[in-house]
Amino acid sequence: MPFELISGCQAAALAVQRAGVDLVAAYPITPQTAIVETLASFEAQGELGGEFMSVESEYSALSCCNGAVAAGARVFTATSSHGLAYMHEMTQWCSGARFPIVMVNVNRTVGAPWVLDPDQGDSLSQRDTGWMQIYCASAQEVFDIVVQSFVLSEKLLLPTMVVFDGFYISHTYEPVDVPEEERVREFVGPPQFQAQVVPGEQANLHGLQTGESQLQLVRKRHEDMLKAPALFSTINQEFHQVFGRSYEPVGAVVPEGAKTAFLAAGSTAETVRWFLPELEGCGLIQLRMFRPFPGEELKEVVEKHGLERLIIIDRNCSTGTGGYFAQETRAALYGVDKRPLIQDLILAGGIDLTEAILAQAAKRRPEDGLTATQWGVDLR
Repeated sequence: MPFELISGCQAAALAVQRAGVDLVAAYPITPQTAIVETLASFEAQGELGGEFMSVESEYSALSCCNGAVAAGARVFTATSSHGLAYMHEMTQWCSGARFPIVMVNVNRTVGAPWVLDPDQGDSLSQRDTGWMQIYCASAQEVFDIVVQSFVLSEKLLLPTMVVFDGFYISHTYEPVDVPEEERVREFVGPPQFQAQVVPGEQANLHGLQTGESQLQLVRKRHEDMLKAPALFSTINQEFHQVFGRSYEPVGAVVPEGAKTAFLAAGSTAETVRWFLPELEGCGLIQLRMFRPFPGEELKEVVEKHGLERLIIIDRNCSTGTGGYFAQETRAALYGVDKRPLIQDLILAGGIDLTEAILAQAAKRRPEDGLTATQWGVDLR
């Protein structure tokens, strides 16, 4: 298979082109811009296969996708930070309509003030909008998971947000295995959903509902999303058979005898992986899927390895509560008999995760005054 030296943004664009989309509607915003530029270049060279639509805003981008998918088109868009915030109203409409849209969000801190560094708060602020969320740790994961997300979304009729860190992944170049277009198209297949709007036929979409009807729709959407972890694993098994790579909703690298594990999502997981040999007695849990939260899979990892402490790396902060991933982890492990001690290491604002920070966090024990929340700036 050919390897290409490309960035995370280029990997996302190549995955979209290989998957065979009918429409890309997007508005550029740093650090996502290279995705849009690459896809526009593909269309200019006649290599996209679908239509590229330049729009005047992120709200319009998702609105165009909303209309196109209603007509049976496979669609894609990408955004970041304030662009995703601008889309917020439409994210609700897309998930409520059960539209299988795939969107990439490149994490960037939301102002004020203006900050370009990556912070997961933009994507995590959308956690309750009914979109599946999958976090990538490398450009290779970006390519592979974008491809798989079209299959996942179309089988569940739910939109998927593929998320990765700005600059650490979006602008960093690395060798990526980019399979031939024909092999990817064959894996993804034709769109697996029915058009709701057909030219020449009457249609009435998303009209006024009663509270009772809406409750049933919300319940159905919730129950279907809970199927995502198992389906994601199945899709990855099929992907592995074809391309030799697979990704679980929860991945773990825990050396024998380790009782502490860092739990991370995105590029911070890759940083921990590199430094694990220097972090004696520590392992790594990589959380790829955030919505739905893979609580059962996480419990299995914790209980299998007998972990006594989890250090949650949160490149975000829910003001007044703490890190998003720490909140979800505490809730998921609440009923575990031997619940591990959970420490929240907050790197909000996108500060660098260094070996020194990891080493300091790992050696701090309850008897040393360990608190529930530690801040990366205090551990430098």
